[in-house]
Amino acid sequence: MPESAEKQSWLNRTVLGVGLTSLFSDWSHETATAVLPAFLAAIGAGPAWLGAIEGVADGLSSFAKLIAGHYTDRLKSRKPLAVSGYAFTALCTASFGLATHAYQILLGRVGAWLGRGVRSPARKALLAADVPPSAYGRAYGLERLMDTLGAIVGPLSALWLLEATGHSYRKVFFWTLLPGLVAVACFWLLVRERLVPSRSKRSFFPGLKALPIPFRRLLLGVGIFGAGDFSHSLLILYASRMLAPRYGVAGAASLAVGLYTLHNVFYAGSAYLSGWLSDHVPGRKAVLAAGYALAGVTAILLCTGTRSLPLLVMIFLLAGLSIGTEEALEDSLSAELVPQEQHGMAFGTLAAVNAVGDFVSSLLVGSLWSAFNVQTAFTASAILFFAGSLLILRLRTSS
Repeated sequence: MPESAEKQSWLNRTVLGVGLTSLFSDWSHETATAVLPAFLAAIGAGPAWLGAIEGVADGLSSFAKLIAGHYTDRLKSRKPLAVSGYAFTALCTASFGLATHAYQILLGRVGAWLGRGVRSPARKALLAADVPPSAYGRAYGLERLMDTLGAIVGPLSALWLLEATGHSYRKVFFWTLLPGLVAVACFWLLVRERLVPSRSKRSFFPGLKALPIPFRRLLLGVGIFGAGDFSHSLLILYASRMLAPRYGVAGAASLAVGLYTLHNVFYAGSAYLSGWLSDHVPGRKAVLAAGYALAGVTAILLCTGTRSLPLLVMIFLLAGLSIGTEEALEDSLSAELVPQEQHGMAFGTLAAVNAVGDFVSSLLVGSLWSAFNVQTAFTASAILFFAGSLLILRLRTSS
């Protein structure tokens, strides 16, 4: 009976609240992101501004996750911090509609992404506190699934809104406030805060050193994998170039976007399915290692320089499966390896390691592709992917 009750209890109001919050919040900022490049061009800002805006915002967001992770472990209540982060992101995203210069967009994006950074460790810690450890995979997998659905609906909403508003970018930005505030309401009304038996009183660096050894070994595997984990927007570029000789530039671009949509569908589905699987097999780490290995297979297929549409479909499908597995399992395995009173620091540190990996991989894969060729770039990724998979398989879940 207790086991049955546990199985029924994981899909509770907190899991539902976090999932709905992720859906509406991602819906909000992905709608804005979809029209941001065109809006910047309309106010006279070029690609350099877009790169600066995204780079600065992402960097500060990662820093905020690390610091917020430390402080959320010291707070008596994590929920107000998460709610304020979601509210700040919604307001800053909608503020794009008031901008007349690129620096104002930069300030708004930085504010929005700082809000994302502040709320992330608190949200993940609150989710872990209200779910049985045996259901971490399903809980974090469902959250990733809902988040990805928001990322799919957001650009579609942007297209519809542009038509409905006579291509008014400002009205689209103001509209993002609606799903953004719905996200705030979902978190505030549905997510419960469970009392943690003890709160951390350590300062920042002692808190980092106190993280369990198995978790630090997990971070090593995540970091090695992340150094090769290229942005999946590169897949769009790859498909566009490979299909252009046969389908023309415009046709290849349309097919590439269609393939990326397929990628996102499999990304969403695999996040939950891999999480569910990890809750029903003896070793959760094996599912994460398999996800890393799938990424390695994807990189090997990319090395072929294929122009075959069916093989490109397979590549995008595998890429979606691997990223969904990666994100759901890194969170659930981290929650499993670290005591609840250190969850904030753990999730903040994990985010920082992933951010460093994103930076390194962007430089590595892009540089190798430009300086040499596709084969060299993705061979390097494949080596790092399989090395990360091996490190995860060798991970011991106790000190």
